[in-house]
Amino acid sequence: MTGPLSERHWHEAETWPRERLAAYQLTRLRAQLSYVYAASDFYRTRWDALGFHPGDVRELADLRRLPLVGKADYVADLAAHPPWGSAVAAPVADRRRVHFSSGTTSNPTPVLWTAHDLDRWADLYARAAYSQGVRDTDVYQCLFSYAWFVGGLGATAGYQRIGVTLLPAGSGDTQRQIDTIFRYGTTAVGGTPSFMLHLAETAERAGTPLRHSPVRRIQVGGEPGAGVPATRAHIEQRWGAKCFDGYGSLEFQPIAWECEEQAGGHLAEDFAYAEVLDPYTHEPVPDGTPGLLVLTHLDKRATPLVRWATGDVVVRDSAACPCGRTLARLPGGVVGRADDMLVVRGVNLFPSAVEQVVRATPGTCGEYLIVLDEDVTDPATGYLTGIKLRVEVTGDDQRVARELAHAVRAELTVRAVVETVAEGTLPRSTHKSKRVVRADREAP
Repeated sequence: MTGPLSERHWHEAETWPRERLAAYQLTRLRAQLSYVYAASDFYRTRWDALGFHPGDVRELADLRRLPLVGKADYVADLAAHPPWGSAVAAPVADRRRVHFSSGTTSNPTPVLWTAHDLDRWADLYARAAYSQGVRDTDVYQCLFSYAWFVGGLGATAGYQRIGVTLLPAGSGDTQRQIDTIFRYGTTAVGGTPSFMLHLAETAERAGTPLRHSPVRRIQVGGEPGAGVPATRAHIEQRWGAKCFDGYGSLEFQPIAWECEEQAGGHLAEDFAYAEVLDPYTHEPVPDGTPGLLVLTHLDKRATPLVRWATGDVVVRDSAACPCGRTLARLPGGVVGRADDMLVVRGVNLFPSAVEQVVRATPGTCGEYLIVLDEDVTDPATGYLTGIKLRVEVTGDDQRVARELAHAVRAELTVRAVVETVAEGTLPRSTHKSKRVVRADREAP
């Protein structure tokens, strides 16, 4: 256990000079690769086939000799070596926790933690919350799901480490959540952006707007939210609180978090070595250029991963933050999932960019769907010719439709067909919202 180091920082690694951080990463990487080679059949088999040995790594750039590993590789290995796969490096006696993926695109996939891994996870989560101003005098209500999902228990462990009064509420019982916030003086909450907005809408309809509650800090994660300026503004206005972006995945907990400056999530670079690569050539891209985020654990014991392709597109900024932290940041959070990217007449488009335009357009309620159907598809080629937006609006729907279509054309350089619906028509989610649907797969 570490921290707090000072009134503003939890751990010394947050302010290391970049040269010291790089030296630490190289030392840890060489030790970690040796551990992985000895303990993980998954990697040892692949590395032997390449003629690679951990001792070959003399500098961080040498890691690029190894191929990327992704979810498809992991799933295939689980099928070949059920139930845990051959990537597990910890013996059975050392395994303490398992969490699973959602299973929306394949069977749920397990990831394991040792006691060391759990301690590290809690400390990193505490570091994130501490950087946002959370202290032991706060009352924290965790609104992330606890059933199977990885976020709830991670947040619980991290905030407990700071010493808050913690309410493990989960993501159900909407009205009870609101009542609890007011009755017990909750000052900080965490959950998905969708659930934060759903709670705010429900509270406003009941005549108890959350901007009148004692909540002053919100950490969101699980989907693009605080990284989208208009969505952050919606949440902050409706709650009367500061909203911070948090970013993690089942395999890496956490990846990055925003500090009080709200200037992009700080990468946990003493926990995971991060590469930002061209999605097609897999060559490094400079800071400021969107690229695929690839991560390598520096001290994970149970299910260590090397050159894991997250599937997330990000932009890195390695300049120091005004908060004093030297850890690189991800301005704008996750730009989008590489496999969620739409190509519209040669323009690469992520749903998060559409969300920004929708929520910044007056008259919309903020809820929307991108519908892929014949209205925006070339029948001869099957390529997209534009996007179709189904958007909740209030007031003059024809005016809003015109203004939104114009804004999409002006800001995203693509054509938009806008279909307006009444407020409350589109489905709400207490977990992760689905923003892109195919018309032929919609529920009747």
